[in-house]
Amino acid sequence: MERTVEASQLTALTIERLLQFAKQNGLIEQLDVYTSRNALLDLFGLAEPYAGEVPDEKLSSPVSLLEDLLDAAFEAGLLEENTATYRDLLDARIMGVLMPRPSEVVNQFWNTAKTSGVEAATNYFYKQSIDSNYIRMDRIQKNEYWLAGTAYGDLEITINLSKPEKDPKEIALLKTLPQSSYPACLLCADNLGYAGRVNHPARQNLRFIPLELDNEKWYFQYSPYVYYNEHSIIFHEKHIPMKTTPNTFYRLLDFIDQFPHYFIGSNADLPIVGGSILNHDHFQGGRHQFPMEKAPSEQTFANAEFAGVKAAIVKWPMSVIRLSGHNKQQLYKLASKLLEDWRAYSDAEADVLAFSEKDGQRIPHNTITPIARNNARGEYELDLVLRNNRTSAEHPDGIFHPHQHLHHIKKENIGLIEVMGLAVLPGRLQEELADIAKILTGEVDFGSAIRDEAAHPLHKHAAWIEAMIAKHGAALTADGAKAVLQEEVGSKFMDVLLDAGVFKRDEAGQAAFERFLIAAGFAQQQ
Repeated sequence: MERTVEASQLTALTIERLLQFAKQNGLIEQLDVYTSRNALLDLFGLAEPYAGEVPDEKLSSPVSLLEDLLDAAFEAGLLEENTATYRDLLDARIMGVLMPRPSEVVNQFWNTAKTSGVEAATNYFYKQSIDSNYIRMDRIQKNEYWLAGTAYGDLEITINLSKPEKDPKEIALLKTLPQSSYPACLLCADNLGYAGRVNHPARQNLRFIPLELDNEKWYFQYSPYVYYNEHSIIFHEKHIPMKTTPNTFYRLLDFIDQFPHYFIGSNADLPIVGGSILNHDHFQGGRHQFPMEKAPSEQTFANAEFAGVKAAIVKWPMSVIRLSGHNKQQLYKLASKLLEDWRAYSDAEADVLAFSEKDGQRIPHNTITPIARNNARGEYELDLVLRNNRTSAEHPDGIFHPHQHLHHIKKENIGLIEVMGLAVLPGRLQEELADIAKILTGEVDFGSAIRDEAAHPLHKHAAWIEAMIAKHGAALTADGAKAVLQEEVGSKFMDVLLDAGVFKRDEAGQAAFERFLIAAGFAQQQ
């Protein structure tokens, strides 16, 4: 596709502005400008750089410049289709030209940690991940977020709008693509610098930091779609399945020794109660205080064999044991013992069975979602969330999983982030809640189509809408409807967590929780 001289000059000017942004933000040094400019000129098929004056400006983000370059790339025939996926592939390629080499990033990180502390090092690395557009802040800022007051404190609610939907043409194309096993998954180190494809994101602007946990090599990076402040991923050097073992606890404690300002946690290692990527061992961390961390201890316990460790049941919808103390080894050993005890524990009265038999195989059901942090008292703190992934005829998706009547809000697995009190809800809810708000204000009638037609987008919410109308009426102000919906969604998320709790929050459930702790060698403190 032929470009006009004017279009070529405009592209060349945008390249110069992007080079200026990269230099201002430490992505490249002055000497790097020459090679980066030439690489971008080559990428865009330009014979020479912009010869005029470049405006002296300080941009907070490269996104507007990248959007202009991607538009120019489409006009010049450099994009196969002008869709989000193809644009993202080229976006990462452009920013990859402006990135320091991985080894340079690692050296800068650890030099900063040595001279100014690890907090300064993570500040540097997080900013670089944003400036390079690896963390897509422009999309993340579209997410809806609010706090919802409940009996368990303020829960965090977010509607995830940051990941762009696939274009129908791309969906059709995906069916025809040959299968590839490289990289083996989204967490493998092989992603570093990978050009990507329609069914795998480009990673030329990815960087990660090697570190050691329990004498093994792991890598530390940020999530491209952060759900909370400094949302990081810590993944094993090798593509090995997730498995919760005593080593897990030691690695978590090892990490917070090295990154004392961060928390770290792991999804459970079984289907239904686990996360979305179980084929590569990894943790999630970051700099954020979740609602569960703020939840108080409800009952305290002690184990005579571990006198230096305090234990408590946390006032939380799920079943959480909080261990704390200054002695890392004792904490690690007690957590390991609790894991071993829980894996083997059954209590039919509480619907907890450790194993079932299928085709002559013994299927395990009990595991733990662990979280580690340094608390305000300067102690190590481990929250151990008890999980069980059994199913039944009544609850085929999971006995301790959001039950059917909550699926209109949340059907997906309750992983680490939700366990700690941050709901990550599907993007479809934005439009659905907006339509429900119109019913609550009287702008739209609650018609029979919503109740009777399964294809109606609000049909799944019909019973919920009726209950809200009965409680609040259908003549609310716009602000009033929004407040009601935010409160109601928060209440639904609380119910989701209550369903996922193994020992229920009633008298019988808490008695069953105490039975387990007594069986594990604990005595209640007065």
